[in-house]
Parts: sequence; structure tokens; C-alpha cells
Amino acid sequence: MTNRATRPLVMGNWKMNLDFVEALHLVQELGVVMHHSPLEHTDLVVVPPFVDLRTVCSVVESEQIPLGVGAQHVSQFESGAHTGEVSVSMLRRLGVSWVIVGHSERRTHYAMSDEVVTATLATVVGAGMNAVLCVGEDEERRQGGEYRSFVGAQLASALSGLSDVARSTVTVAYEPLWAIGTGVSASVEQIEEMGSFVRSTLDDLGATGSRILYGGSVTEENAGVIATIGTVDGFLVGGASLRASSFLAIGRACDDCYAGKR
Repeated sequence: MTNRATRPLVMGNWKMNLDFVEALHLVQELGVVMHHSPLEHTDLVVVPPFVDLRTVCSVVESEQIPLGVGAQHVSQFESGAHTGEVSVSMLRRLGVSWVIVGHSERRTHYAMSDEVVTATLATVVGAGMNAVLCVGEDEERRQGGEYRSFVGAQLASALSGLSDVARSTVTVAYEPLWAIGTGVSASVEQIEEMGSFVRSTLDDLGATGSRILYGGSVTEENAGVIATIGTVDGFLVGGASLRASSFLAIGRACDDCYAGKR
């Protein structure tokens, strides 16, 4: 882990998977294991589809499961003629406390521009919710050597709408697009390099307290190695978060690293 004073975070993005019945079963399974063998040093957050949020939040609250609950997206607007969108106040009423902002799939497939990311991030932070800002380059920019400048510009743009104090509350997830859902994780050297770059950029932007996550084909097999690199504070997990055993194994890898067992 980057900073032993920083509590690691492992966030499971379910994407468009699991209906509310499947979500109920997964959260209950997570709860059984976590009550018997809790993670001592690591925050665990699940991020279901919108239609599952009420179910998941209700189970987490009623069964007192030590899980945070997040949303995969939210509107920059509070209300109005925005068909298909959901506001931060709607999420807060459900008990949702985390929001992913600017995930690469929102940027790439749904034309979420840097300007919209900036406005959305400001809305989430302004509502007192925990934001996870996603940044990362595609294969073309990686091969062209433009990945640092590209990610740096994403960070500067997104954080420009926040005060200095608010910037440090944002968690940043570095997710190279060429590694998301491909089964090919970035190398240890690439993750270490970009973790250090993101950290130095955040320091320059006044966001010295931000946590940094890595996302991109994270599995229970590679999580332990990545956790020991020292430039990230946890993971944004995709497919592996759909199985309780693999998701908890990734959380355990962070927990062990923080406790000095790795």
C-alpha cells in the first residue's frame, strides 16, 4: 500500500450484471463471510446496477454488513427533464454513499465529456458523497507515449471544479482502457509508474489526501502482487467482484499487505 496511514479501499463494480435477486444472494453471501472473518484494515464497497440499489442497501443495513454501497453513475443535475438519469439526492435517500464518476465505459460509449465529468464530480462532492474519479488512457495513447499527459489532463480538468479542501476527498481510480475486461492486467512496472505519476500530479493539484486505486482485470491471483507495489491504495474490481470468494480474496490481499503479512 502507498501510505500505511491510508486505509485501503476495494470497490466492486458489478456493471450491468445481476438482477435484484442475484444481488440479494451475493450480498448475503458476502455478509456471512464478513461477519465470521471481517477485514480489519480495508474498506469494501459494492457498486450494483441502479435497479439493485434498494435491495442491496436494505440488506446491508438490516444485517449490519460492513460494506459500503456505491452507484455506477449519477447525473450532474438535481432534478428536471433528464429521462433515464438519477440524482445524488435520490441515491442518498437510499443510503448510497459512493459514486463512480467518469468510468471509461461512460466516457467511451455514452459520450461523457471531460466537462460533464467535472460538473458531475462537483455535484457528488458537493452533496457530501464519496467520489471515485476514473482516469486512464487507451491503447493508442499508451503506444504513442502520450499516456502521462493524457491522464494528467484528465485529472486537472476533473478537479478544477473543486476547492483545495474538496480535492483531497476524491478517490482516483487509474484504469488503463486496454486492460479493462480484457483479462490482461497492466504490468507491475506500468502500475508502479502510473501510481507514482498520479500521486505526484495529485500533489501538484493540491489533492494530497486522495486514495489511488488500480482497475483493469484485477483478480484474486494478481491482487497480492499489485498490492505490494506501494503506489496504489486498493482496487476497482470488475468481473471478479461478481463472485463473493474472489472479491473477498482481493480484499484480503489488501488487508494482509496493510498488516505487513506480504
